Amino acid sequence: MAKEGAQRAEETEQMIEKEGGKEAAEGSAAGSLRAGDTKEMRAVVLSGFGGLNKLRVSKKAMPEPQEGELKIRVKACGLNFIDLMVRQGNIDNPPKTPLVPGFECSGIVEALGDSVKGFEIGDRVMAFVNYNAWAEVVCTPVEFVYKIPDDMSFSEAAAFPMNFVTAYMMLFEVANLREGMSVLVHSAGGGVGQAVAQLCSTIPNVTVFGTASSFKHEAIKDSVTHLFDRNADYVQEVKRISTDGVDIVLDCLCGENTGKGLSLLKPLGTYILYGSSNMVTGETKSFFSFAKSWWQVEKVNPIKLYEENKVIAGFSLLNLLFKQNRGGLIKSVMDKLLTLYNNKKIKPVVDSLWALEEVKEAMQRIHDRGNIGKLILDVEKAPTPLVS
Repeated sequence: MAKEGAQRAEETEQMIEKEGGKEAAEGSAAGSLRAGDTKEMRAVVLSGFGGLNKLRVSKKAMPEPQEGELKIRVKACGLNFIDLMVRQGNIDNPPKTPLVPGFECSGIVEALGDSVKGFEIGDRVMAFVNYNAWAEVVCTPVEFVYKIPDDMSFSEAAAFPMNFVTAYMMLFEVANLREGMSVLVHSAGGGVGQAVAQLCSTIPNVTVFGTASSFKHEAIKDSVTHLFDRNADYVQEVKRISTDGVDIVLDCLCGENTGKGLSLLKPLGTYILYGSSNMVTGETKSFFSFAKSWWQVEKVNPIKLYEENKVIAGFSLLNLLFKQNRGGLIKSVMDKLLTLYNNKKIKPVVDSLWALEEVKEAMQRIHDRGNIGKLILDVEKAPTPLVS
C-alpha cells in the first residue's frame, strides 16, 4: 500500500508539473501570467440563469484548501437533472451568478488543509461539492470526500455519489425496503433509476416497475421486472399486474404523476418525491410549465392519508448534506454502498463522456432524456471535432 501511495503521489506531482507547464505556456502567449500571479484553472461558468448560451468555459483563480478541506485535481464530474434546474434558476433560493455549477466529482488529492486527517496527497477520491464541481480543481470539506476503490474508474466514481446515495436513502432509510416488496420508479433508464434497480436486486423477491422512453427499453429491460412506456397509462398497467398496487413509489417527475403515484400505493405504502423534472419543458425557465405542473399536483388531504394508511415523503440529498448537516449519515451510507460495489453487487452505469467545452451538448442530452445512466464531464477529454 505504501508503494502504491508513493506511485500515486509521483503521478500527482507529474500531473501538477504538466498542468503548470501548460498554464505557463498559455500565460506566456497571452502575456497574462507572470511570476507571483495567482494560478488559474479552467471551469464551466454560468454567467446568468437561462438557456445553454449562459454557459461557457473560462479561466478562474485556482482555489486553495481552507481548514478542514481537501484540494482535489478533478478528473471527472457528474451531470444531474438538478444541474439543468440550477441553470434555469428553477430552484429555491438560487445562488448569485456568475457561478461554477456541479455537485459531484472525482480526482486526485493535491493538497490538505489544516486539521485534515485520513487522507494523503495522491489519494484517488470522489466528493460532493456545494457548487464549483465543474472545474479542473475543487476544494471541499473532508466530510464530503470518500476514497475510490482500486478497480473503480474516475468516470464511474463521478457517477456514483449522487445517484447511489439518493437511491439507497430513499429505499432503505425512508421507505424501509424489505423482501417481497414492490417499487415503481420513473425515469428507469436514468442514473438514479438504474441505481434503484440495482439496489432492489440486492433484496430477495423485490418487484420493480419502471417507466422510460420506449427507445431505452431494449437496453434496460433486464434491470427491471416490468417496464412501461413513459407516455402510456402506466397506472392501469401496474394494477393489471398487481391489483393492490405497489409498496413504494419514487417520483422524480411531479405534476400529475403525484396523484397517480399516491393512487397506486398499497396500505402502509410510501410515496417519495425527489424531483420535479416535468417543470423543465424548454431550454429556459417557463412560468407556465411551473404553474401547470403544480396545478396538476393532487392536493394531499391528511385525513385521507390517515384513512388509507399511506405515507408521503420528500427527499433532497443536497439539502441533507449542505443545509441540514447530515454528512455523518451520508458517510455511513457511502460505506455500505462501497461494500456493495466491492462485492460486485452494484456498478455505476456511465452513458457517455464529454469535454468541459461540450457541456452544452451534454446538458441537451439530459434535457432530451436521451441518456441511459450518467453523463460525465471528463476534464482531460478534448472536444470532439465537428463533422463537416
